[in-house]
Amino acid sequence: MSVSLWFCPDADLAPAVSATLAAHWLDEQERETASRFLFERDRRQYLVAHTLLRRVLALETGIPEAEAVLRRSPHGRPHLQPPPGGLPGGGDAPDFNLARTHGHTLVGVTRGHRIGVDLEHLGRGAAALDGIVEGFPRAERDWIGAVPAGRPRIRRALRLWTLRQAYAKACAPDGGPDRAPYTFTRSDERGTLAFTVDGEGGDGGEDRWRFLEFEPVPEMLAAVAVRTAPPAGGPPAVHLRRGFPWARSAPRVLRLT
Repeated sequence: MSVSLWFCPDADLAPAVSATLAAHWLDEQERETASRFLFERDRRQYLVAHTLLRRVLALETGIPEAEAVLRRSPHGRPHLQPPPGGLPGGGDAPDFNLARTHGHTLVGVTRGHRIGVDLEHLGRGAAALDGIVEGFPRAERDWIGAVPAGRPRIRRALRLWTLRQAYAKACAPDGGPDRAPYTFTRSDERGTLAFTVDGEGGDGGEDRWRFLEFEPVPEMLAAVAVRTAPPAGGPPAVHLRRGFPWARSAPRVLRLT
């Protein structure tokens, strides 16, 4: 099994092109959601993100973009409804997740696993992070506070925030992280050294989680959380592609930890 990541700046898709694709590919609910954005930049980002998602799913499943039926769980997590008779290429429907911010979108797709992805821009101010960090476990707050205030501390806070968001999104259909407190032990530079569920409430599957963090472009942090199906085996390969995928391009290979 493998994980496919698709990273696309809004600038890679001209506004007229994204509007045309959206008119032909998005369903009624998606078009209605796009129409409610007050600012054009936000509407444009939504259109790029959702046309990208449908294009990626078409490449992964063989279902034409306009024919993909997307549904949401009670927790708001989208999933693909397989057509009658199953997917064109056979097999189970893929699990996928999407994140968008500051004119960039990240889509993660996998089969046989659960996936969550998140993006965050490093320009976020320290004051905006204070309330977020207060909710982190003590060990994570200590790790953030071990570096000087300012840029180094913001980076550490956002490294944890994106990872916790990716994990929460991967867990979303069954309530995920609300089941029990959990803690990440991070490498000072990059990577996850340990993931533990604190106290009672863990399901014994902590060892099946694999994580990834990277910077797809300067000033942008990305995080991926993948839960492998038992038996866990080795971590799946990760293939990262950049740009709007008119066709498959050669991927950059990354490694989950």
